[in-house]
Amino acid sequence: MSLAHASAIFGQLTHYEFDPAEDAAALERLAQWALRRYSPIVMPDPPAGLVIDITGASHLYGGETDLVTDLRQRLLNSRIAAHVCVADTWGAAHAVARFSGQGVFCIPSGGTPEALGSLPTEALRLDPDLADGLRRVGLETIGDLMTTPRGPLELRFGPEPGRRLDQALGRRPDLITPIQAPERIEVDRHFSDPILTSDILLQEVERLSRSLCEALERRSLGALEIDLLTNAVGGEWNALRVGFSSPTRHPERFMRLLKDRLQKTDRGFGIERLHLSASRSAPLIAQQRETLTSSPQVLDIGPLLDVLEARTGKQRLYRIQAVESDCPERSVERVSPLEPPNRARWDPRWPRPARLLEPPDPIETIALLPDQPPVQFTWKGVRRRVLRADGPERIHGEWIRGQDEWMSVRDYFSVEDETGERYWLFREGDGVSLETGSHRWFLHGIFG
Repeated sequence: MSLAHASAIFGQLTHYEFDPAEDAAALERLAQWALRRYSPIVMPDPPAGLVIDITGASHLYGGETDLVTDLRQRLLNSRIAAHVCVADTWGAAHAVARFSGQGVFCIPSGGTPEALGSLPTEALRLDPDLADGLRRVGLETIGDLMTTPRGPLELRFGPEPGRRLDQALGRRPDLITPIQAPERIEVDRHFSDPILTSDILLQEVERLSRSLCEALERRSLGALEIDLLTNAVGGEWNALRVGFSSPTRHPERFMRLLKDRLQKTDRGFGIERLHLSASRSAPLIAQQRETLTSSPQVLDIGPLLDVLEARTGKQRLYRIQAVESDCPERSVERVSPLEPPNRARWDPRWPRPARLLEPPDPIETIALLPDQPPVQFTWKGVRRRVLRADGPERIHGEWIRGQDEWMSVRDYFSVEDETGERYWLFREGDGVSLETGSHRWFLHGIFG
């Protein structure tokens, strides 16, 4: 249909000029973004796809499902509609992402045949004319191809349907040519004799690490994240990505994180190429060490944080920092372990419990209004009699946040029950006017 014909039918038709070069450039920029954020092995899949090998990188985001969910949500936030699939092979992920109609789909290991069985043959990246020919003889789905004898199929349609099916099922390699970030600092090494033992592999990776550190030092940079790519005989790439809590260019720090994971790397018939790069870096200028001073040296916990983050993930390591707010749940925040401290401080005159409940638990109490502490309260089905109490400490709402907090009030009490346990309770409202709160009681914290 011509543009003039379509405009005549639909009236107010918005149209854009097709620019293949600009589309390809945009896909390349998107691939570079995924390369920096998710995995060291990324390849554009024109006209509108990305191939991302997340092997060895998914644990940094809490698993495969969390990684692809984060990826799709970030794309949607940028107004890019995307369907994402995780599978054992590129061919299977390509097929399900484009033909299943689901936004996020993770095929369990070994579940590829069941996931592909009902999809059309076009999902195997076949030429449209070839897929149309298969359809004319009754081979409409990938499941039909799986049950068709290979000999007659190749005799009539050639080797392409069988080759694509084998790639999707993992029977034949499907090579990915990863792109490289233009700003990366990288070193590379080829071997005429493939590496078969882990000891030699560790030695060669250590040599590459020293070469990379020398390149970083020439530019006054330190690595925040490094990627190690191993190329086995046959062309299959494997990737390892490790991150650091602070910029570094010490080979020992590189090897501390790479050593254990390298010993588990599948070397196949031998590794014939190693590629090490600093995917993220930051300025790191050498400083003169003070030797004639009695001031104690600052302990560097960066190497310890690197090991813990590699085992548990970056999201699990944090420290608590004070925030300028009277509201207890807003007076703390999670920050990076090495985040510079701010100037906010907690007021020592008003002790706070070691543990805050989020959200506060509702409780049943017996108390005299407006400013008396409760005589007893029931929490989680257990009745507790109050022996001692201190309060009230009145906290007003932060009116700057909105009209809902203009009149809100909380009265906090520190109480001790008959077993010696100490709790932090509060009542919504001032005990007189319902405009200040519902007058319900809550347990907000437990003292250590």
